[in-house]
Amino acid sequence: MQDVLVNGIKTDQVNSADRGVCYGDGLFETVAVINGVPQLLEQHLQRLSLGLIRLGFPTGVLPLITSDLKLLTFTGNQVLKITITRGLGPRGYAPSAEAAVTRIISLSDYVANKANAQNGVTLRHCQYQLPINPVLAEIKHLNRLDQVMARSEWNEPDTVEGLVTDTQGYLVEGTMSNVFWIANHELCSPSIDRCGVKGVMRDHLLEIATAEGLKCRIDRFYPDALIQASELFICNSLIGIWPVVNIGDQKYDIGPVTRRLQDLLTQESK
Repeated sequence: MQDVLVNGIKTDQVNSADRGVCYGDGLFETVAVINGVPQLLEQHLQRLSLGLIRLGFPTGVLPLITSDLKLLTFTGNQVLKITITRGLGPRGYAPSAEAAVTRIISLSDYVANKANAQNGVTLRHCQYQLPINPVLAEIKHLNRLDQVMARSEWNEPDTVEGLVTDTQGYLVEGTMSNVFWIANHELCSPSIDRCGVKGVMRDHLLEIATAEGLKCRIDRFYPDALIQASELFICNSLIGIWPVVNIGDQKYDIGPVTRRLQDLLTQESK
């Protein structure tokens, strides 16, 4: 079951000339709704604001989004998706200064995968590499072809995620997630300043870990850094934290730091 608003009107129809459809000219945010409450909504709107600035969109659209959200009824566990495009425009790449943005707000049911969160998951390394582009790094723009290409490399049901590097071989993220691990008593995660998505859950976990007194290290790492990890997990706003139990022949334990962070997230959502 899905409710959709387009520019504040209940409809699932978008003009075929919309630049989001034609060129992927836009942004989106995916927000978990738990027990009827959108989680980390302000942080999602802050990242959306950063994306609007990066792409040269009018920032005045944010109050309109807030008004749209008031038209929805949040109940139980759901997925809230906020999509902003540059709106209608003539043929060609050049954006029109007069174009009004298109706001697409959808709300659908969601069932969390508790088994993955409890028992852990299997990952793999992808061959596809992310191009380095600092202008589009961090934000969630609509063009997800890099992620589609990487995700198309496997269809084994037991492998839930693939880790990707940039074109210089540095580890960046998963196709749908950010990655963390414990090494030398530090919580480590790759830098997202040149490519990849600066996840809202990623940043939130760094804040939680710092408050817990855990030393955090954000840096450039090659994939072989994971060999030294004592714990490993992936995260995003919908799944929360999924522990990783193996990548190929490399096995990992679900350790105390991972469980502690999971518990803290659970406490927040109650």
